[in-house]
Amino acid sequence: MSTMWQGCLADTDYFEMRSSGGHDYGVWVTTPPGYDPATTPTPAVYVVDGNFAVGQTAPLIVTQADPMQRIQPYIQVSVGYAGEEAQHWDRLRNRDLVPPGEPVAKELVDAVGMGFQAGARTREESDAYLAELRDTHADAFLSFLTAELHPRIERDYGTATSGHGLFGYSYGGLFSLYAWLSGSTLFGSIGAGSPGVIGEDSRIFAMLEELGDGLPAAELHVTVNDRELLGDLTVYQNLAKNAATVLHRLTSRGGAVTSAVLRETHVTGLQASFLSYLRTCRAR
Repeated sequence: MSTMWQGCLADTDYFEMRSSGGHDYGVWVTTPPGYDPATTPTPAVYVVDGNFAVGQTAPLIVTQADPMQRIQPYIQVSVGYAGEEAQHWDRLRNRDLVPPGEPVAKELVDAVGMGFQAGARTREESDAYLAELRDTHADAFLSFLTAELHPRIERDYGTATSGHGLFGYSYGGLFSLYAWLSGSTLFGSIGAGSPGVIGEDSRIFAMLEELGDGLPAAELHVTVNDRELLGDLTVYQNLAKNAATVLHRLTSRGGAVTSAVLRETHVTGLQASFLSYLRTCRAR
């Protein structure tokens, strides 16, 4: 990493890695100040949407030294896209973070159309965004994180053998729920910020039914934002409503599930949601 970026993201390494499926990823690894794996092997917390999230979340590694509410030590591994693909992260994430077979909600299609009308995306960009949602592979991305990337992090950074975490926001939050419901054994705690469960026919509800009475052992922390629920955008209203429905179904089964309502919009809520996850699931 260049000297300029090192000054912004202290104690952060960057490398690129190709998955067995042929996709290239950019990976930022942020370690606690003075980290010595020989004496203090530390769990990893994986954060998706690295191109957008690393600048908002990696600096929070200083919470490990906060004398008023210290957070358990962790190494942050932010995963995004590399090279020319980095500029298309907001549509490529659809391929990686959305569960296979997830229906494309009409409200989302309408929101993309509104973005086109407002000039936020060109017609070509809008079509490409929706095309990625019709062929989604969260299963392959989860396998990349757990079976390919994690062994490299474990080898190169001397991580602990347990206590790892996962955090995602929006479609990243949908991915977090998917990973939790899939029963991945790598993560001891999972944060799902404003999870993108937009339609009532989401695969998440089907996966809940398939679980029966049992629930995964990992801690799950879910956040939503009040401005999503109380605002006038249908896609965010549905997201918040469906997240609440998921929570009700989980807590009624007595699972290790916590939640928080944050005073944010969907755009501003990422950092607050990550901090809520740290305070709830990773406090000392």
